[in-house]
Amino acid sequence: MLQKILNNKFRIVQLLFLVVLLALVRAFENELFYDPFLDFFKQDYTQLPLPKVDSVPLFFGMLFRYALNTTFSLGVIYVVFRELSMVKFAVVLYYFFFLIFIIAFFYIVLFTTENHNWILFYVRRFLIQPIFLLLFIAGFYYQKLSN
Repeated sequence: MLQKILNNKFRIVQLLFLVVLLALVRAFENELFYDPFLDFFKQDYTQLPLPKVDSVPLFFGMLFRYALNTTFSLGVIYVVFRELSMVKFAVVLYYFFFLIFIIAFFYIVLFTTENHNWILFYVRRFLIQPIFLLLFIAGFYYQKLSN
């Protein structure tokens, strides 16, 4: 019984550590990543034209941020479920969604002439925030309950 309590405490500490790392990615976003949209979306972006961007650094900045969030999120999924098969499946989903959202993001930024700032806001949000973690935990938990 004591060992079970200690194991759960260790899991809770691991989980808290990973959540703190996710928070640190957000806290130091200005220092770590090139993203001219950070300040843009803090303003009244619905009427403003898109800022000038340098596409290659923007892509690598978003890739780095997505990779950090994904790594920490996969750690959370493993700590919560302790099943490597779920982590492997999540890796495939993260990769798939990155391709879809990064293509959509750069298509909107580089090739649209209309004001699609709302769509860009939400596409970018999925790339820079660990929203998929919440969705995957809920989905995997439901899957585990139904089995």
